[in-house]
Order: sequence, then structure tokens, then C-alpha cells
Amino acid sequence: MKIPASRPPPARRAGFTLVEIMIVVVIIGLLAAMAIPAFQRVQRRSQNSRFVSDLRIFSQAFETYSLENGGWPPNVGPGAVPAGLSGALQVSVWTAPTVVGGRWNYDRNINGIAVAVSCSGTGIDDARMQEIDAMLDDGDLSTGRFQLIGSRYMSILEL
Repeated sequence: MKIPASRPPPARRAGFTLVEIMIVVVIIGLLAAMAIPAFQRVQRRSQNSRFVSDLRIFSQAFETYSLENGGWPPNVGPGAVPAGLSGALQVSVWTAPTVVGGRWNYDRNINGIAVAVSCSGTGIDDARMQEIDAMLDDGDLSTGRFQLIGSRYMSILEL
């Protein structure tokens, strides 16, 4: 009787099985599902803070102009820099769209408000602007120094 020659066991290939790869993909997906909403909240808060900061800087520039010149500058259109303020305003920020969309505007004698810095055409909901209002004022868009008047969100400098 002939004894069969022993064969070496087949070599195992190096690599990952399909199941192992699928488990890794699922774990990465779960981590992304948890991280993306947190990232969006942080991004939203950052944009709100930037909007508030820009609004405060612009309001201060107009108030400084008023104190130095004995009155407010003449009214101009959205995104345009009022005469005499090109040195005081960050012109590139004033003329660019805001971080929440829309344009900055300087308003005089509009909708019963003597002087305001406003933003119009944002395309965001009132809930988001209420978050911004809470950072600036009272959180109510119908009262205080930051209000929704007509279609503009106004930071009122003088009534």
C-alpha cells in the first residue's frame, strides 16, 4: 500500500475578509453620524458669533462717525459704504454677503426708525435670528434694539 505524500497545508492569504471590512465601515458610519450634527451646531454658533461681532463693529463705526461729525451719514443702498466711513468700516466685510446670507445696509428714517444697521435678504428662518437676538438683546425680534422690521433685521442705533 502506497502512503500518499503529505502536502503542506495551503498557505493562508493575508488580508481582510468582507465581514471585517463591513464592520469597519459600519463603525466609521456611526462615528460620522454622531460627529456631523455636533460639527453643524458648532458651525452655526460660530456663524452667529461672527454676525454679532460684525454688527457690533459696524454699529460702533457709525456711532463714532456721529460723535465726530455731529450727525449721522446720509443713507445709501445695501452693501454700499456711506460717505466718510470707508476708513472706519471694514469695507471688504461690509460689501460682501454676511455669514448668514444677505447684505449689510445702513438705514436712515426707514419704517419709523431714525438710524439702524440692518441685514436684509438672509434667507434664514426667524429661529436662527432669535438665537442671534439672544446674543445681542432680549431674544425677541419684536422688541429691544435688534428687531425684525419689514423684511430687515435691524440693529437700532437711534429711534
